[in-house]
Amino acid sequence: MTMDLRHGIRDNLGQFMHQLVQVLLVGLTIGMTRTVVPALAESDFGVPKNSFLLLSSFVVAFGLVKGVMNFVAGRLSERLGRKQVLLLGWLVALPIPIMIGYAPSWNWVVAATVLLGVNQGLTWSMTQTSKLDITRLDERGLTLGLNEFSGYVGVALAGILTAYLASRWGARQGLLVFGLSVIVLALLLTQIWVKDTLPWAHAETAKHAPGSVQTLRPRYPANVSAHPTTKEIFTLMSWRDKRLMALSQAGLVEKFVDALVWVFYPVFLYQRGVSLPHVGWIIGVYGFVWGASQLFTGKLSDRIGRHRPNVWGMWICGAGVAAMVMGDGVLWWAVSAAVSGLGMALLYPNLSAAVADISHPSWRGSAIGIYRFWRDLGYGIGALGLGLVAHFTGQMQAAFWFVALSMFASGTLLWWQGAETHPRLNPAEPQNG
Repeated sequence: MTMDLRHGIRDNLGQFMHQLVQVLLVGLTIGMTRTVVPALAESDFGVPKNSFLLLSSFVVAFGLVKGVMNFVAGRLSERLGRKQVLLLGWLVALPIPIMIGYAPSWNWVVAATVLLGVNQGLTWSMTQTSKLDITRLDERGLTLGLNEFSGYVGVALAGILTAYLASRWGARQGLLVFGLSVIVLALLLTQIWVKDTLPWAHAETAKHAPGSVQTLRPRYPANVSAHPTTKEIFTLMSWRDKRLMALSQAGLVEKFVDALVWVFYPVFLYQRGVSLPHVGWIIGVYGFVWGASQLFTGKLSDRIGRHRPNVWGMWICGAGVAAMVMGDGVLWWAVSAAVSGLGMALLYPNLSAAVADISHPSWRGSAIGIYRFWRDLGYGIGALGLGLVAHFTGQMQAAFWFVALSMFASGTLLWWQGAETHPRLNPAEPQNG
């Protein structure tokens, strides 16, 4: 029966669109915490001025939890199915806006962000994996580009909308109403319209069985057992395969940028006299350029490969971060944010696509989960690192330079240790017999 399932965006357009709506809602959920909460941490949530480590603590907690949940989600989805894991992620999210709305102290915000990490690890992983299940190999870049476009447009929209709601109703009520509306809608849509896509993954596995006829055979890692354990896939992703290691470290370091945008961009701009709605728009430029450009950059990698967009994306993104503290004025900051967004658009869907290229469909869910574990651990490591740098130097700008230099170094390592993974551009040798 599974062999009759067809792969491709056109053949599964209805379900593909439902999954895009889901990732938009996932983006709206995380986006509601990204402008208002850091900017008003001092006035509304009791964080002392220039307490850089305390301010970054909620993103450290988010990154550590989300990283682990990505790892768990990949394995769970191969046993329970994709839809059940997605539903679980939305159920976990229900208390988040209530906890922030009624938070008596910053610790409640940190606790809510822990739940947000669980939610994001389960839901974003499933929307990505589900789309990869039902689409074709030659649509992978486009698929991930559309996925990340939808999600990060959601992030940008939520940052802007909650800034206006906070200006009108106050931070707590604005976040409460917005958050509950998004999460309840997501639960209803998941239950009613989302299908489990695990059968499509099983059908693809059958097509990749030994002796099957294929036009393109990716360069899968050698010496992997037929049914690899979690430990085997983890070591493969982390150090045994140098291509997957290079991709994992790049994923981890690029999250330093997003941690910086989340924690310090709102405070940096707000302290320079930019109004809260304008802060939302400047940071929104980063999200919109990142999201919209992925409609182009994902498809581009299906044509020219993953490796060059990934390396150049790391370097361009780092340049945008450095530019942020090298000039002044709303226009300068918006352009700098746009440069970082463009760099993110080049690397973000294509790092994931490169992992998907060389991960066998029988363990792809786990491989993506482990890559996302390392990637989102970058939130925690990056937020801790930039918080420490700002704390010991006493200057927020030092955190920007820490992140920019990390991106240049990581991009160089990816260029050196990575390789082209697109099976059309770098296929495996034909098998005999």
